[in-house]
Amino acid sequence: MTSEGENVPHVHIRHFPKDFTDEGRQRLATALTAVVTAHFGTYDGAVSIALEPVPAEDWTETVVVPEIQGRADLVIKKPAYAKENQS
Repeated sequence: MTSEGENVPHVHIRHFPKDFTDEGRQRLATALTAVVTAHFGTYDGAVSIALEPVPAEDWTETVVVPEIQGRADLVIKKPAYAKENQS
């Protein structure tokens, strides 16, 4: 249970399908948690991380249009392919 006003960041990563080993998933979680706790000034128990594989053929419809283009004001690092498609 969190107290009101406590910083509880959630990281949701959508990616092309990739098989992670348990060790690889743990290393990724540890690295992301360290960055998030440092930048949000919180503790590791407050951070949650989700990985969501998205098939390549669904990427544009599922990620690019609604998340990268549709919520551009929230995207803090745009991919090069998204920049190339902007006019």
